[in-house]
Amino acid sequence: MRYYVIAGEASGDLHASLIIRELNKLDGDARFRAWGGDRMQAEGAEIVKHYRDLAFMGFLEVALNLRTILGNIRFCKKDILKYKPDVLICVDYPGFNMRIARFAHKLGIKVIYYIAPQVWAWRQSRVHKIHKVVDKAFVVLPFEKGFHARFGYHVEFTGHPLTDTIEESDASQSEYFRKNNNLADKPIIALIPGSRRQEIQRVLPVMLSVVDDFPGYQFIIGGVSTIPASYYDRFVGRKSIPVVYKQTYDLLRNADAALVTSGTATLETAMFGIPQVVCYRMSFISAIFAWMVIRVKFISLVNLILDKEAVRELIQYRCNRKTVSEELGKILNDATYRQGMIDDYKNLRSGMGQHGASSRAAQIIWQFLGKSTSKH
Repeated sequence: MRYYVIAGEASGDLHASLIIRELNKLDGDARFRAWGGDRMQAEGAEIVKHYRDLAFMGFLEVALNLRTILGNIRFCKKDILKYKPDVLICVDYPGFNMRIARFAHKLGIKVIYYIAPQVWAWRQSRVHKIHKVVDKAFVVLPFEKGFHARFGYHVEFTGHPLTDTIEESDASQSEYFRKNNNLADKPIIALIPGSRRQEIQRVLPVMLSVVDDFPGYQFIIGGVSTIPASYYDRFVGRKSIPVVYKQTYDLLRNADAALVTSGTATLETAMFGIPQVVCYRMSFISAIFAWMVIRVKFISLVNLILDKEAVRELIQYRCNRKTVSEELGKILNDATYRQGMIDDYKNLRSGMGQHGASSRAAQIIWQFLGKSTSKH
């Protein structure tokens, strides 16, 4: 079967790669053409465009890059017409993927949406638009199934794919993390500033501003392979702050605490049991627009799933040296506060499903496609 898979970000590349791996086990004739990254390519997908050329964050950034985005959409439609896939699998990346889903649906191509758009956060009526063009939708947060059911729609919840990636990661390598990276023997504070340049530009300077407040710790930046070292260097300056690549899980395993940009990384940090401070900044115009339309109490996945502020969220003007330093000090020095966060993490994990989420999702996709093709 011919699959066309679209993932526009680092987390999507990770989750899509697991689906591709599992579908390859089920479909001996599988062929994958994709928008994504190195992980998807490693599982056998032919990459059309890399996600590093697709990720634009915030309303202002999207507007400024609209010509590029529209050009990518046109290119993708032409590529689909040429490739003639049996099925389109969209992975997160809603602004782009929903446009392509509508296009594929009109062509009669089966559309699977893995990690469906999180419309519960804003403009909830868009849920109808999803199910109008998507044949099978998957959600990865436990409360999302009930949200779709309120509108009369069925979605699949097979568990969060991070349960797979974290359990399958090689814990033995973390034992040599310090030695392999020539690190000091001091306790570690992990800095996870995101995977996009815009995120790093706005958040990393604030994270680095508190380094001198904690002389007994060493700060380590979790870098992403799509961002060159020279980009991190412009923010690190003369500070002796190492950047480690493709070792985020080992970094978290060895950390006492973490400063994390909102996104999948907050969930990963929680699943390793590492107390964290969520730091997030966007452009002023993007912030105003978000304030007008977003209808959720929290921005981090940890707090959204638990429906409480288990981890402190420092957003926009609250994300500054004073507040970040104070909150980091609390999770390092207040044993009761720290343990409370760790206890909340245990409740979080129990609600995310069991290991094997990606395998279960692939089985459902394969069964659905088998039933669909048998009708023709």
